[in-house]
Amino acid sequence: MSEESKRILVIGGGMSGITAALEAAEVGHEVVLVEREPYLGGRVARTYQYFPKMCPPTCGLEINFKRIRNNSRIKVYTMAEVVNVSGEAGNFDVKIKVKPRYVTGKQPVTQAYKDAVTSEVADDFNLGMCTHKALYLPHEMAYPYEYVLDKESLTSDEIEAIKKAEPQGAIDLEQSEEEIDVKAAAIVVATGWQPFDATRMQDLGFGKYPNVINNVQMERLCALNGPTSGEIKRPSDGEAPQKIAFIQCVGSRDENYLPYCSGVCCMGTLKQTRYIREKLPEAEVSVFYIDIRTIGRLEKFYYDLVGDEKVSFIKGKVPKITESENNKPVLHVEEMQNGKKMEKAFDMVVLAAGVVPNTAVDKIPGAGINYDDNGFVVDNPETGIIGAGCVKRPLDVSRSVKDATAAALKAIQIVRR
Repeated sequence: MSEESKRILVIGGGMSGITAALEAAEVGHEVVLVEREPYLGGRVARTYQYFPKMCPPTCGLEINFKRIRNNSRIKVYTMAEVVNVSGEAGNFDVKIKVKPRYVTGKQPVTQAYKDAVTSEVADDFNLGMCTHKALYLPHEMAYPYEYVLDKESLTSDEIEAIKKAEPQGAIDLEQSEEEIDVKAAAIVVATGWQPFDATRMQDLGFGKYPNVINNVQMERLCALNGPTSGEIKRPSDGEAPQKIAFIQCVGSRDENYLPYCSGVCCMGTLKQTRYIREKLPEAEVSVFYIDIRTIGRLEKFYYDLVGDEKVSFIKGKVPKITESENNKPVLHVEEMQNGKKMEKAFDMVVLAAGVVPNTAVDKIPGAGINYDDNGFVVDNPETGIIGAGCVKRPLDVSRSVKDATAAALKAIQIVRR
């Protein structure tokens, strides 16, 4: 077979996409890996720790980045997205749009360039919870380890200063968007997930009350490379919260929003409760839940916290949050076990938002992909397009890796028919 006729395209450079690309390349296939962000790693790169071992994302990403660097069969495009797919299994024609980075990689980005740029932009890696300069390295573990320039945010003075900076050639302000055509025999869709938009549930105050945040924001607050350098602080005043509430199943298990269980939210809350117990040992944590659902054999992860005097598990629904003085969220709770209603104020509230596949929001243009009613990809190998990871169902990191390996095997079978 020619290299082109056995090429596999992987859309999405998170843990699932990386895994599928490596598995296919390491058995001899040419792989094109397309990622929308300026770096690989997806949601995992933004994680503080994995459950159940509570190790940092470097544990899984570092070795995979090394495998990519050492494998010439993998071509990586970052800041790129698929804009059209045509053809059929064994003969796809894919158009990829690549945005300019403006940083060439031919010369180092010296302090002169950094000093030339003073404009600040929202830090997407930290979910907009802080800012950074318009010339930035996405994060300290970024792959590729390259700076990005947000040209649209520059002033005319900054542009002139960049042109004068040395060494010449580190930044090319004339770079433009490219469109690349790629032939592929099979496609793996691994575009990942996003948290349920809790602003849709207006009574919970997300986006309205500063001290009501969601679970992915909490993850960044705890991360050492996050907006607060790993210190858990109230967004309203930067103070350490002493009473923190988690609300489970936000959006999930609700026929009005996400009718399915998002699977990993309970484990995420248990993990973040451990963060709080480590970083704020005097703080009290209350978890309001419908059911606590731990994954597989991880019940001990839950029971280790049940006996903690600083942690309370309350079986109850929270239909409404208001705000009292000092920006304290007030939970209006319907306790299920005793049938009582209560109101309780907290310093900060974390909404355990459900998992929404990115394919529910952004479909792959032109591709003949089957989706279920919730936007998850439904595999049909006959089409030559396979889903991997959270585009198929909510999964934790470990199960995403296994699912991506299976997706790579299916793609290889399609190629070799």
